[in-house]
Amino acid sequence: NHDPNAERRHPNEAALRARTDRTLIRATHRSERFVLVELDAPPATQERKREPVNLAFVLDRSGSMAGEKIVLARQAIEAAIGRLLPDDRFSVVAYDDHIDVVVESTAASSEARSGAIARVREIESRGSTNLGGGWLKGAEQVAIHLAAAGGSGVHRVLLLTDGLANQGITDPAELARHAGELRARGISTTTFGVGEDFDETLLQGMADAGGGHFYYIERPEQITDLIASEVGELLEIVARDAAIEITAPDGMTIAPLSPYRFEQRGSRSVLLLGDLVAGQHLEAVIRIKFGYGPMGSGIGVLIGVTDKDGVLARGSYAPVAIGWTYADDMANDGQARDLSVDRRVAALFAARARQEAVRMNRTGDFDRAVRGLHEVSRRILAYAGRDPELRAIAEGLRAEETQWSMRASESVRKMSYSQANFALRSRGPQGEARR
Repeated sequence: NHDPNAERRHPNEAALRARTDRTLIRATHRSERFVLVELDAPPATQERKREPVNLAFVLDRSGSMAGEKIVLARQAIEAAIGRLLPDDRFSVVAYDDHIDVVVESTAASSEARSGAIARVREIESRGSTNLGGGWLKGAEQVAIHLAAAGGSGVHRVLLLTDGLANQGITDPAELARHAGELRARGISTTTFGVGEDFDETLLQGMADAGGGHFYYIERPEQITDLIASEVGELLEIVARDAAIEITAPDGMTIAPLSPYRFEQRGSRSVLLLGDLVAGQHLEAVIRIKFGYGPMGSGIGVLIGVTDKDGVLARGSYAPVAIGWTYADDMANDGQARDLSVDRRVAALFAARARQEAVRMNRTGDFDRAVRGLHEVSRRILAYAGRDPELRAIAEGLRAEETQWSMRASESVRKMSYSQANFALRSRGPQGEARR
């Protein structure tokens, strides 16, 4: 079988790799360093049978979905159901201010799929938007089979909406909290926002807390491809609930720069990555703050990777040790930098600045939007030297200052927010897993 990462990785190179931006830290002052962790998921093999999926398709059928949007959403769900195998399960929920279970949770037999497709075609738009109620009803359908699955399978709710939550639970923080609780039970959430009227921070928050993905669908004709991409990845999952674990001594403060969910478990700091698909290449950046230390002494961390089924406990996923040495200020100031880490760190800070600029632009605080972009650009240029990639990242932010200095259209805001979101999460330009 062909490993999609063969061109990216030397044949003898580990599938888990880590490197730091600088290896010296200050003996008499506090220091901050970044670590870039790279992970390549194993390829699909004929020997490894894929996990069965248990999906709930939750469709907003409120009045604003009328016309092309509801037609294409129905077609996308029909196509997704058609890809399932008899070992899989699915359900379909449609909601406006009322919630209907169009198809109750069922095994994906040929007969069940045909019957479901016929019922999906009857979904019509009407009413307002009880997003929270529809989503939780979908989770309820997934949960019906959760215990019987005995810990196996991939259990996910796929929520598609074009509007604001204006019925039932509407608070973004409460919806995110519910998503996190469902994730802890084994049910993840992916969200799709269509058009210009939904709240991307609400849908992003649900997806982040819920261990799934958020997609911005600018035009209705993109609905089919993006749902197909997400379902296709669910059918290629090779490692469930993957996580990066950092073991560190006392005196270090560890936090993720990448926006993965983060937990402290005793001496271990854990970044929850979610499910990995075959051949996926994922990057995460960790920020470490150091206290003082004796000149010439060393300190280090151990970085490992885990998953629910132990897939990443084998082969080329051995833990990686990263170390630093305490030195004087002159040695620190003159040390070489690892450009590959600097570039990734700069790209993440730039993506965060863009999302903040979107938020400030929406509230009318144009000066603050511009200042934020300018300040991050200035900081990157301070250490960019002559590196063309770092300079391009900084200059790209400067070039966007004019755009955010006046009221931008909602589609421009959402597209910028979405692209920054994918950059932060090490995904491709359409939200797909990088391979």
